[in-house]
Parts: sequence; C-alpha cells; structure tokens
Amino acid sequence: MTVTTRPGTTAQPGNTFTVSGDTDRRAALRRMRIIATGLLVLAALIFVLTLNRDPYSLLGYLNAAAEAAMIGGLADWFAVTALFRHPLAIPIPHTAIIPRKKDGLGRALQTFVTDNFLVPEVFQTRLRNAKIGHRLGEWLSDPQHRARILDEVTKLGGAGLGRIRDEDVLSLIEETILPRLRKENMSPVFGAFLEGIVADKAHTGLVDMVFRELYSWLERHPEKFTDVIGERTPDWLPSWADRRLLDWSYQQAREWLAAVRDQPEHPARIAIDDLLSTVADDLQHDEVMRARGERLKDRLLSHEQVGLTAVRLWDSIRDSLNGAMVDRDSSLWRRADGWLAELGTSLSRNAELRHSIEDRVIELVGFIVQNYGPRLAGVISHTVEAWDGKETSERIEMFVGKDLQYIRINGTVVGALAGLAIHGLMHLGTLF
Repeated sequence: MTVTTRPGTTAQPGNTFTVSGDTDRRAALRRMRIIATGLLVLAALIFVLTLNRDPYSLLGYLNAAAEAAMIGGLADWFAVTALFRHPLAIPIPHTAIIPRKKDGLGRALQTFVTDNFLVPEVFQTRLRNAKIGHRLGEWLSDPQHRARILDEVTKLGGAGLGRIRDEDVLSLIEETILPRLRKENMSPVFGAFLEGIVADKAHTGLVDMVFRELYSWLERHPEKFTDVIGERTPDWLPSWADRRLLDWSYQQAREWLAAVRDQPEHPARIAIDDLLSTVADDLQHDEVMRARGERLKDRLLSHEQVGLTAVRLWDSIRDSLNGAMVDRDSSLWRRADGWLAELGTSLSRNAELRHSIEDRVIELVGFIVQNYGPRLAGVISHTVEAWDGKETSERIEMFVGKDLQYIRINGTVVGALAGLAIHGLMHLGTLF
C-alpha cells in the first residue's frame, strides 16, 4: 500500500507508514493479548491439575469450569484471529476475512456511508436545526471574528495575486484580449455605453470636476491667461487699452467658467450633452462614424505600448490591493468590515433575510450531497482497494484489536461460568 506521509506520520522500516500514536496502540494491543492468553493458559493449567478428581467435589467443579473456560477462550480466540489472519497459519476456509474481503468491505462501507450519512435529508435537517443564519449573525457581531475572516481572505487574496506573473498578464492581453477586441465591432458598444451614461447623467460629475478645476487654475494663474490672450491682440493697440481688454477678457472667462460650474442647466452644459448624445448615436448608426471609430480603435490596440501599459496598470492595481488588504486602516478594510458588521446585524434582526439565506444554503448543500455524495463516498472503496491486504489487516487490528481481546477474556470467563452452571445441573440430576 502506497500512502504519502502527512504531518504526524513517519515512514518506518517494514511499514509503509506509521501514524502518530501507533507505538502506544501496539503496546496496548500487546498487553491485552497477554492478559487474554494468560487467562486461557491459566484455565488449561487448572484443568490439568484437577483431572481425575471426584467430579462432584470442589476440585471437580473447578475442573468443569476450567474445561468450559478453555473451550470458550479457544472459540473466541479462533473467531478474533480469523478476522485478521489464518489461525496457526492454517488456511482454514472462511478465515483471514479482512485480507481476503477488504475490497468488499470497502464497498460495503461506502454503501453504508452513502445510504446513511450522505443523504440530503440528513444534512438539510441538521442545518435547519442548527439555525446557521442566527448563529452567523451573532458571530459576525464580534469585531474579532470579522477581523479573523478578513485576515484569512487577505491571506488568500495576497497569495492569489502573488501567483499572477507579469508575463502571464502580458500573454493574456496580447494573445487573447487584444486579438478579440480587434475582431469585435466595438463602435456600437461604445455608442450604447455612452448613450447610457448621458441618459443617466453619470457624466455630470466629470463635467463638474473639469469646470471646477479650470476655474481654480484660472484663479491661480491669471498671468498665463493674459500672456496667451496678449499674444493675439493687435500691435497698434495702446498699452492702456490692451491692459483693459486683457482684464475684461480674464473677468469674462472667470464669470463664464463660474456660471458653467454652478448652473446645471447652463447652455454650455446642454451643448456638451447634445454633443455626447450625437456622438453616441453616430457610433451606433452612422456608418462613416463607426468606421472612424474602428480605425481609431485599431490604431490604439496596435500600438506596441498597449500591452506594457496594461501590465504596468495591473502592477499598480495589484500593489494597491496588497497594500489595502494588509492595512487595517485602509478604506478597503474598513468597508469590508462595515459590510460584514451590517450583514451580521441584518441576520440577527431580519428574520426574512435570515430564513432566505438558510433556505438557500440548505438547498445548495442538498444539491451537492445529492449529486456528488456518491462520488465522495467512492473515495472509501478506491482507497481500500489500493491498500495491501496484509498490512490493512494489521493496521485495523492495531486500532480495534485491543477491544477485541476483551471478547477472548469474556469468552473465557463466561465459558467458566457456563461450565459451572452445567456441571451443577448435572449434579442435581444425580441427586434426584
């Protein structure tokens, strides 16, 4: 039998493996064998020493008890030994049951586990009685428990991110993603996407930011504005008029940017919305615009720096994620902790949510057990079939043989008592 050693398991000469605690089990089995065999030998000695005595004297009763004890002890020794090997190495039929029948025993054990344990109703009943939704809600209310979950998730996430190499990302982008994007007609997709953005007013935040930053920049750099405008004023214009014109232009620009920034219905904003809507519609329906969009897409995707830029972007995202996952003061960690706390509170207070989650978990477990339970139980028979018969017998005996020696002891003792009872009845029969 070939078995890979595991923690607490060491290879030993003459054995495929030795599990932690085998030494103690062997010693306990050896002690019980000595006790059981010692009782049988004691019964045999008493029987020999009390032969040819008055059958109805005290020694006669002792002889009868010893005789019956030998019979009971030998019978149970044969029964126990026959499970694991041929008694006295004699190939008696129906002995060495475990070595000969291990495959059948493995299949029987598999059937027993499948029919009695891997049954959807068993798991579903236990899960329903466990009230996992309520318990989970209470468990998540403890900050230490939430931190434990996040610690494990971050360890798993960090290990997963660490296994993704830059070469793999570059290969995925250049060999899979970019070729697929080149083949796809993306203009209608971008058009529909842009149309949805405009319809939902999702772009207003970006527009607000742009005009806010423009106004802020103009406030901080008036000289740059006047330099740009001053280059375009006529040379013949007097300096005092040029200065007044520049001041007036600067003030108009500031007022216009402030108005666009502060007025949601400003004509400039409406014009931007109309422009975006027109572009979105053209990308979806205008063949000329769609062709231009596809040519622009092809030029962008064909650039040699696209893949490298994507890898650098991925590296930045990965570093940010790793940093956020290990930093308990990061917004990512706080949000995850808050989400878990909110989930725990909802599970504790919202019976409808709790029951809904429990029902889904119970259905999922039932589905898994129903469809994959027999395959899981199949591991039992496959494992047993791979074992060596002799070694299997020895290991099973090491685990249960100690208790089986009590059968021998009980057989010897019960045999002696039965012998006394039968001999006593025979004595009573002679009296009457």
